[in-house]
Amino acid sequence: MMISAQTPDILGDRQSGQDVRTQNVVACQAIANIVKSSLGPVGLDKMLVDDIGDVTITNDGATILKMLEVEHPAAKVLVELAELQDREVGDGTTSVVIVAAELLKRANDLVRNKIHPTLIISGYRLAMRQACKYVDEKLAVKVEKLGKDSFINCAKTSMSSKLIAGDSDFFASLVVDAVQAVKTTNARGEVKYPIKGINILKAHGKSARDSYLLNGYALNTGRAAQGMPLRVAPAKIACLDFNLQKTKMQMGVQVLVSDPRELEKIRQREADITKERIERILKAGANVILTTKGIDDMALKALFRRGWGNCCEACKERGSASCCQGHWCNCGLHIC
Repeated sequence: MMISAQTPDILGDRQSGQDVRTQNVVACQAIANIVKSSLGPVGLDKMLVDDIGDVTITNDGATILKMLEVEHPAAKVLVELAELQDREVGDGTTSVVIVAAELLKRANDLVRNKIHPTLIISGYRLAMRQACKYVDEKLAVKVEKLGKDSFINCAKTSMSSKLIAGDSDFFASLVVDAVQAVKTTNARGEVKYPIKGINILKAHGKSARDSYLLNGYALNTGRAAQGMPLRVAPAKIACLDFNLQKTKMQMGVQVLVSDPRELEKIRQREADITKERIERILKAGANVILTTKGIDDMALKALFRRGWGNCCEACKERGSASCCQGHWCNCGLHIC
């Protein structure tokens, strides 16, 4: 008995060759044409409207491409390229898309002239190495050799095409001071500027020119109780990622009680667990608590009895950064 195995038919058509290559290049060119008019200091802003009617006005290439509903696989590569450029460098998202689309266009012309794609790729890689070498040897200048005025001019150049271009003098100086505040030098003498160490806190009210640089760390949170002091100095901060609330049994845990009087012991034990945590925090010397979870009235009462400093509930993403020299909350609490 013979059994013949047949390959099932796959729905859809498979295309290859020059026609498909041209379609991919045309799709990338279409993406580049969308952001091309927003390039440079006289670039135009784009008004984008999403499905629910929210309007976004921007000339940032990464933002524009992120809000577009791109379905073509080749065009999606350029969108991902802009996102990577924005994440790694923070600028040049529009330029990198335009350059990539132009390189694809020129490569497609070479393929039409019977040049093999492998040779084109090798040529592009050689040109890339030569360009990087030229930039390093002829154009690059070490940051240590530049003064603050050069930094400010660089920042103003990046702001020239943004909505805050009218206040570029003010914000350029603010940005340079913030970057220099996080300057670090490792054991090998290398200077680093960890931009992630700069936290931008936005709040409603006042104007953009009322922005200022805080030599410390700020959290958009409030005190757990109004009776707590507005200033704590010197401060020993405990950063917690657990509840200071009455402990409750987890889901699925069952407690069988034969005597109703035992219920009160269970409730008391639940309260004692939180009190024990508070005692350990106080014994460690902390007088300010930042917690990503909650604090109930029972815990606050126990803290007040000890004449304790202050406690706040903080967002985990922003509260994870350390604060040393100064610490402000939107409630007016100042920690030194």
